[in-house]
Amino acid sequence: MKMKKRASMMLALLAAFALIAASCGDDEDDATVEPAAPAAEEPAAEEPMAEEEPMAEEEPMAEEEPMAEEEPMAEEPMAEEPMLPGEGVDVIAGRANWSTGYFQAEVYKQLLEELGYNVSDPAELELGPNNGYVAMAQGDMDYWPNSWYPGHLAWLAGELPDGSLVGDHVTIVGEEMIAGGLQGFLITKSFADEYGVYTLDELNSNADALAAFDATDPVPGNGVADIFGCPESWTCDNIITNQIAFSGWDNIQQTIAGYDAMFAQAVDSANEGVPMVAYTWTPSAYITELRPGDNVYWAGVDAILDDSNPADQEGGEAHDQRGSDGSGGYAAIGPDQCPAAADNSDGLCPIGWIAADILVTANNDFLAANPAAGALFEAVKLSVIDVSLANVDQDAGGDPVDLATQWIADNRGLADEWIAAALAAA
Repeated sequence: MKMKKRASMMLALLAAFALIAASCGDDEDDATVEPAAPAAEEPAAEEPMAEEEPMAEEEPMAEEEPMAEEEPMAEEPMAEEPMLPGEGVDVIAGRANWSTGYFQAEVYKQLLEELGYNVSDPAELELGPNNGYVAMAQGDMDYWPNSWYPGHLAWLAGELPDGSLVGDHVTIVGEEMIAGGLQGFLITKSFADEYGVYTLDELNSNADALAAFDATDPVPGNGVADIFGCPESWTCDNIITNQIAFSGWDNIQQTIAGYDAMFAQAVDSANEGVPMVAYTWTPSAYITELRPGDNVYWAGVDAILDDSNPADQEGGEAHDQRGSDGSGGYAAIGPDQCPAAADNSDGLCPIGWIAADILVTANNDFLAANPAAGALFEAVKLSVIDVSLANVDQDAGGDPVDLATQWIADNRGLADEWIAAALAAA
């Protein structure tokens, strides 16, 4: 606003000056004014230019000192990843010749591989305990994750050609599944209810039940009850032989054949109400087909086998099912699945077998040379439920390799703890 005012004032002043100039011209209109002669223009004297003082020569620039050459930085060596304890070590793995041990064998194989070991396929060395323990003792197999104790203790008493015992060369390691193996006899439910035979002792002494059983068993008409037992190479074959002798079951004998074929026949019999008795165990998928309380019962056993070895089996003293404290041979199974439990004041089922510890057994030299592997065997503990579910999936067509891979992925935190323990031992 001030600028505008100033501009207005200037315009006003100029206008005023114009008016004044115009009024002055009007007064001189009557006078004649001679034009003045133009004055001769004198050339303007040029002032001499001051001589420029010569510029002082610039001092030469100081030569730059050559920069010290930087020494090349020493390259720091790349930190080498620490070697895994199993790198360069070949391991001969094995597994039992019963399918419910395949999953565990694959779990151990894959965990050892995470430690760098080069582990053979357990399927390439599938053995029964009669050959498995000798193979470990002689160094033909480094470890076996399918030991069942106390039943398999008898195999450790076996003598090798050099006079030493199998047990001198192998060690039981870790706590894979403590009390994880439940074993016993299953009997067709409808048959047991019809004749009131809920123990093998009652079956042995009941003539009518024996006649009905003998009419349709694996060897009909031979006057005895032929029950489905175990393959010849398994420990349970010898234990059942000792149980029959110990209990005085003169009218009962076991059929010894391939287990899966016997089991398939047992399932058909149970579903059809046909009399049968079959040995089985958990963890397994078998217990999902012969279902205690549904189509079968757990059959009771009156007398629990001791270490007397009545059938004179090699190493039969170790077949004792009472356990170190004498309380073995009983299981917390109610009368809905084991009617014989109703006769016991403590409500336990006299199943006849001590709950087995499923453990790793390994060659001593292998363990001494590979402390990381030994520490892994010590650390691993598997859930009976998880193993049973894997067995069911396997029975439905699942590959044990894939089932083990998935289980490790699903339990990565636990597996990492085991691997860390193994690395610490290395």
